Amino acid sequence: MTSPSATLPQTLLASPAAQGRWPAVEGLPCTVSVEVRLPRFTVRDLFRLHPGALLESEWAQSTNVPVRVNGQLIGWAEFEVLGENLAIRMTEFL
Repeated sequence: MTSPSATLPQTLLASPAAQGRWPAVEGLPCTVSVEVRLPRFTVRDLFRLHPGALLESEWAQSTNVPVRVNGQLIGWAEFEVLGENLAIRMTEFL
């Protein structure tokens, strides 16, 4: 198994928190969200949702999607399949 630090970008590894300078905040939880907008989604579509329903977007498979931490945009990523799981690969940091 790869260590978490092996997959972090160098900009994060060089941050003060990664160097142990902020131990009091390193364990604080944060929420990461990835946005996939569905521009033509309506309330009617919402009412018709059911288990197994697919929501088609206009985004191409390789299109970068915005990544937010606690609501703040931090960069862009693309979706990947990692074994049985859906994952994101960070492509750009702001």
